[in-house]
Amino acid sequence: MKYKFMRFPEGKTKAVTFSYDDNGRSDLRMRDVFDKYGMKCTFNVTSYSATNGNGVSIAELKESIAKGHEIAIHGATHAALGNLRPIDGIKEVLECRRILEQELSMIIRGYAYADSGIGKMVNGASYEDIRHYLSDLDIAYARAISGDNDRFHMPTDWYAWMPTAHHTNPSIMKYIEKFLSIDVDKCYCGERHPRLFYIWGHSFEFNNNDNWELLDEICAALAGKEDTWYATNMEIYNYSKAYESLSWSVDNKRVYNPSLITIWFDIDGKLYSVKSGETLEI
Repeated sequence: MKYKFMRFPEGKTKAVTFSYDDNGRSDLRMRDVFDKYGMKCTFNVTSYSATNGNGVSIAELKESIAKGHEIAIHGATHAALGNLRPIDGIKEVLECRRILEQELSMIIRGYAYADSGIGKMVNGASYEDIRHYLSDLDIAYARAISGDNDRFHMPTDWYAWMPTAHHTNPSIMKYIEKFLSIDVDKCYCGERHPRLFYIWGHSFEFNNNDNWELLDEICAALAGKEDTWYATNMEIYNYSKAYESLSWSVDNKRVYNPSLITIWFDIDGKLYSVKSGETLEI
């Protein structure tokens, strides 16, 4: 064996996900567009917006969950963790999680940094401290911002998960064209890693710019591809961690899957799947 790469469910080589912040009322219009094209979105919600009567309501958030979307936390007051002392950052994250979990009757482990997030550090804050307390608070991943690029890589640090691009990036459609043109199975053997296209933003920006047609254009271009998994942020995280949990023999000829889902992978150009609880001979 030379190279081994994760494959998404059903052996798919690509994934698409969306992440939208602040829980504005226009999220509902956005949700309808995503549903039309079969997209999945992670909506990042402040506990204040969900309970003050001005944002998407708890009942409407439950409707989004029922449609297959994810609700993640965005802080109690939309404060940037890089501006807060650790004790205040902990309260900002924990209070949002506690309220949303209580109101939605579910476990919420996804997070998107609010405001400048981890882009600036003041008041004694440091990324290492933030990463440490997010882990202690059982936050699984944290989406950051900036750093748009067309490499379509999976994250190497789940607490600094950088998206592909904001939807206002003037190169967004060029990025999509490049993403669609990639045939992962035909790439050089050492470059057959799975590709991820991750778009983020705020739904109110489509209102402010009067360009909702851009969202339709983006979704229409990405939709309906046989090699692509349309997933929420947490679905991608959970699947990736399940893949990492596989137990391999020293010679890589035997693999055991301790997770609860079927996992797919590629070895030297050949596709395999291993079911939950199965030991597979390669």
